[in-house]
Amino acid sequence: MGTSLAREVIGVIHTEGDRAEWTFPAEPGAVRTARAAVRGQLRGWGLDSLGDIAALLVSELVTNALRHATGPIGVGLVRPAGLPGVLLVEVSDPVPDPPRERAARPEDESGRGLQLVASSSRRWGSRLGSTGKTVWFELAVPG
Repeated sequence: MGTSLAREVIGVIHTEGDRAEWTFPAEPGAVRTARAAVRGQLRGWGLDSLGDIAALLVSELVTNALRHATGPIGVGLVRPAGLPGVLLVEVSDPVPDPPRERAARPEDESGRGLQLVASSSRRWGSRLGSTGKTVWFELAVPG
């Protein structure tokens, strides 16, 4: 699954690296399947220690995509060449509207996903693509 290719990573730098990506239908089972795919790939890369947090944050972003999108949801993991301490995780959907972090009230049953992503990752953001948007976050790879 991991392949080497040239690409623009988060619109900032050009690099090569290993990449794994999947596309899931916009159905409730996508969350569970995406978590399992991410954990399996991280295990294959020897990054088991990132499995829990990466799976949790992917779950949040895929859930957000399910709430708003009717088309396919993409999930990608990138280990950028030249940045050995970084794992880039991307979740894409066909809706171009950027995500908005909001302050959830204690009684709210949703609205904390982006707060969790922001507080648990090195940095995060979103970018528009030709067919929607990608929300990304970076995790620090243990040395």
